[in-house]
Amino acid sequence: MPPRPCPVAAAVDLVHSRWTTPVLWNLDHRGPLRFIQLQRHIGDINPKMLTERLRHLERHGLVTRTYHPEIPPRVEYAITPLGRSLAPLFAALTAWQGRHLPAVEAARRAYDAAD
Repeated sequence: MPPRPCPVAAAVDLVHSRWTTPVLWNLDHRGPLRFIQLQRHIGDINPKMLTERLRHLERHGLVTRTYHPEIPPRVEYAITPLGRSLAPLFAALTAWQGRHLPAVEAARRAYDAAD
């Protein structure tokens, strides 16, 4: 019998990316955004990576893409209710980080000093 997988692996795989949380956070806190607006708010993400991340999130139902047939055409991205349901998880991680990140950094320094 194969070993049982980690019970949170599927959820972690879904949101594990350097860019997933900034995309979802910005769409949750700023509302629907056009591609260039989202890119500006995130900062150092390149267009190819942002496109890839948005497609990934759209495929999994966390973000919607709405095409407005205007001149010039306009596309907006928005977080879905399913994407918004991750907000408590991100809030818990933020709280954990605030409480424990200094200890993590101290452990890193101690580890690096031992090398």
